[in-house]
Amino acid sequence: MTPAGRRVVAAAEELFYDRGITAVGVDLIAERSGVTKRTLYNRFGSKDHLVAAYLTERDQRWRSLVRATVDACEDVVEAVTGPFEALRTWSGTNTRGCAFINALAELPDPSHPAHRVAAAQKLWLMNLFEELATAAGCSASSTLATQLLVLHEGVLATQPLPVETLRDSTALARAAVRAALPAAGAASAPGA
Repeated sequence: MTPAGRRVVAAAEELFYDRGITAVGVDLIAERSGVTKRTLYNRFGSKDHLVAAYLTERDQRWRSLVRATVDACEDVVEAVTGPFEALRTWSGTNTRGCAFINALAELPDPSHPAHRVAAAQKLWLMNLFEELATAAGCSASSTLATQLLVLHEGVLATQPLPVETLRDSTALARAAVRAALPAAGAASAPGA
């Protein structure tokens, strides 16, 4: 991506996240990023594709943080619930809830390019939970993955409220993982 394209995506991210996707027009994004509307359209083609680019950039940063958090875990329970710990870090600078949930709410058409990016992010997380649970030897890893995703998304949905749900949800997630682990080797290293 060109420097101008990166400035456009950075401005779009700030504006879309803070104000909402449908509330922000391309005029404001162009102005904020210091490019012309023509440059914006030349780089992205449409606002729809710019929204998809913003979510794709955000998704790449989130996935990178999650992978690094999981890789740093010392036992399987921590590894399987690593995305909850990543969320603790992520939430420090993202206080308006989940950009992907927000996008899904604002863009309900499944054929919208940004809707597809947001839905794919949620499916990736569920698949990651299942992959981690399977690697840890958890029983019913698919069901466990769904439970973990619902807990994780619940934290995101309640994030804008003056209620702390991450701590309790993380504890619930860890209890579910422990219950699904075979009795022997429940605290072995994730790579074992």
